[in-house]
Amino acid sequence: MKKILALLIVFASFSCSQAQKKSFSKEALSQTLLASDGSQIAFQDILKKYKGKTLVIEVWASWCGDCVKAMPRIKELQANNPNVAYVFISMDKTIENWKIGIEKHQLNGEQFMANDQMKGIFGKAIDLDWIPRYIIINKAGKIVLYRAIETDFEKINAIIKELEVKN
Repeated sequence: MKKILALLIVFASFSCSQAQKKSFSKEALSQTLLASDGSQIAFQDILKKYKGKTLVIEVWASWCGDCVKAMPRIKELQANNPNVAYVFISMDKTIENWKIGIEKHQLNGEQFMANDQMKGIFGKAIDLDWIPRYIIINKAGKIVLYRAIETDFEKINAIIKELEVKN
């Protein structure tokens, strides 16, 4: 009996740690990101721009093999869902590599770069442990998918279709 109880506690702890959040922390919202025009913008202000639209956020980096491998899938997602907005947040180490990556992969959407890469304040504030990482925000500005990776495109597609049908 004690073994079963211990197993349940471990399972419950793991399940809670993997839970999908419904909103961003104040710390994440207040962090600034570098915009492609060289300005700094608070993450909360980026999100406000897209209120009223379904938003897909991809966190990526030009050096990330899994990110590059997933690029055709994100392009397919964009082609099949033209009414959805797309924001890309790079975890590149240099502005030059980030801009080369945008050009090379022809990323369509608004582009930002974290000022302190994956292990920095912004990365920690969004619980970043893997890239590419996809976050889906509904038209009301609420998170509907907090943690998806490149192997989750079926789930991502299904959620977007469901959100778009609702409106």
